[in-house]
Amino acid sequence: MIKGGGWRAAGLLLCGGVLAVAVLLSLSVGNQLFGAHDVYLALADFSGSDNDRVIRYLRVPRTVAGLLVGVALGLAGALMQGVTRNPLADPGILGVNAGAAVAVVGAIGVLGVTSLTAYVWFAMGGALVATVVVYLVGAIGRGGATPVKLALAGAAISALLGSVTSAITLTDLSTLNEFRFWVVGSLSMASGPVVTQAAPLVAVGILLALVLGRSLNQLALGDELAQSLGTRVLLVRVAAGLAVVVLAGTATAIAGPIGFVGLAVPHVARSLVGADYRWILPWSMVLAPALLLLADVVGRVVVRPAELQVGIITALIGAPLFIALVRRRRTAEL
Repeated sequence: MIKGGGWRAAGLLLCGGVLAVAVLLSLSVGNQLFGAHDVYLALADFSGSDNDRVIRYLRVPRTVAGLLVGVALGLAGALMQGVTRNPLADPGILGVNAGAAVAVVGAIGVLGVTSLTAYVWFAMGGALVATVVVYLVGAIGRGGATPVKLALAGAAISALLGSVTSAITLTDLSTLNEFRFWVVGSLSMASGPVVTQAAPLVAVGILLALVLGRSLNQLALGDELAQSLGTRVLLVRVAAGLAVVVLAGTATAIAGPIGFVGLAVPHVARSLVGADYRWILPWSMVLAPALLLLADVVGRVVVRPAELQVGIITALIGAPLFIALVRRRRTAEL
């Protein structure tokens, strides 16, 4: 664990350097390989050549989408773990991604929506409804919304929404064709208009999340103690829930339901900087896009000339971590 604010800040700058390398690799590596000089010329002195067009119109939107999605998922996972005091919480496990996915499928199959720029609003609406339903189901009975009850409620709601999604896609071939490229989690369909529309929403989610750092620290002490310290517990939970809906819904609309990033990255950040959410949140905001972009680069080269979607790569990375977390004694006793 890194101790001291100065060392944590220095470590955060180092992570920023790793992220910069990931961005350069994302711009350079694929079916075509480009050098750093090629990337610079395409961005600073665009000539209209095939190489410049590939970099500017394909690689740049994809890389920016990876940054936005990574930041959104990292912060959403950290917020959910902080608010629920559940180390297994993330947008995928608690049903947020499933709610966004079923809303997008409904928009495609029922309303005929085919534009990625329109997905974001349906995804956010579905994420909001799923979040509320999971919390209400988890709050039923004695003890309120405990971590275990929220995880079980999230698993049940995710299974239900997944069945609805499958029913719609299997009975409508056109919806299946439109949806199957999106559902596995991929950055390949990102475009300039999608990134432009999503960026302000992610920015709002970032600001809201970072403001909540101190309140999440107090919430970790328990509701009663947090209230005695002046924390407005209900307001903090509502604000965090709103930030999660905006972040996870936007990320799902851009790239589909990518799992495990929101679960794994906050744990890595916590192991490095401790339990202070004023540091966990910014570290998650930097580490998550680095992980996502590097996973996307791996997916481009591991089966060349074909491509493996980034959601598959993150699942291969995150699933062993999830199993390890479940097997931990402390987690099992929650």
